[in-house]
Amino acid sequence: MISTKGRYALRVMIDLAEQNSDNFIPLKDIAARQNISKKYLEIIVKELVSNHLLVGASGKGGGYKLCRAPEDYSVGEILEIMEGSLATVACLAKDSDKCPNSSSCKTLPMWAEYDKLTHDFFNSKKLTELIEKK
Repeated sequence: MISTKGRYALRVMIDLAEQNSDNFIPLKDIAARQNISKKYLEIIVKELVSNHLLVGASGKGGGYKLCRAPEDYSVGEILEIMEGSLATVACLAKDSDKCPNSSSCKTLPMWAEYDKLTHDFFNSKKLTELIEKK
């Protein structure tokens, strides 16, 4: 399940992309437009900045803006930063130990196929596609 953290991160990224500005956008403005607590957004944007999806500036004229063009962000990239692995089962997570049952597991091929579908779906969706679907 995708948490509010992941969903709200997408909303922040979409909001900034829709502003289409080289100027920094104040977090209070994003919070008001998205009807999300500024306090909660502070946690989210901190992670987005530390993972180089946003750049932030403090003080007068400060706020946040995208580091790249909206079409250069995939939904999968944003969600994985906020949620961690999107692996459908623990044994398929990138950092997991090899499952001792993987060679005989009858369900692993199904989970791997589902995992690939999920990964491909989210990584094929670009931020610009979400903006265009109003």
